[in-house]
Amino acid sequence: MNFKFDEAIEILERTPNMLDVFLTGISDQWTNCNEGHDTWNVKEVILHLIEGEQSNWIPRLRFIIKEGDKKAFPAFDRFAHLHNQSTTVEQALIFLKRLRQENIKILKELISSEELLEQTGYHPAFGTVKVRELISTWAVHDLTHITQIARIMAERYRTDVGPWVEYLGVLKTDK
Repeated sequence: MNFKFDEAIEILERTPNMLDVFLTGISDQWTNCNEGHDTWNVKEVILHLIEGEQSNWIPRLRFIIKEGDKKAFPAFDRFAHLHNQSTTVEQALIFLKRLRQENIKILKELISSEELLEQTGYHPAFGTVKVRELISTWAVHDLTHITQIARIMAERYRTDVGPWVEYLGVLKTDK
């Protein structure tokens, strides 16, 4: 097992800043493109991360601490962010940074001992889960969406790279 609380925090702290540096001021063509029908664009990915900050990670952690595995915590609507698109990428990034800072502060306050990382909750689809698994998932979720953003943006130039597509793993379709 590789999980270490402080290492997970390293990823969680850096994600909003990394996205801010990568995406602020970039042309709309980069942030409005997607990978095809029924796929998300960059702004939608960021809005999904915001929705997770508001409705997923800390609320579920609090639920586990309070309820344990006696009852399932509420399901997370992974598509709720698609209903509110009235913000710019820059505004979304600022909001994500603020929310994440607040949530990391709360996370550090809630996780007061190593034993708490082993506390179990009940996921509506997966059954029994541990706090450390929730926090691990949060960090890997960030990495998943960082990868997704890079893949979305690379897709925009798929035909422009010509035969080099064979050497560009981000454009491989047989993943």
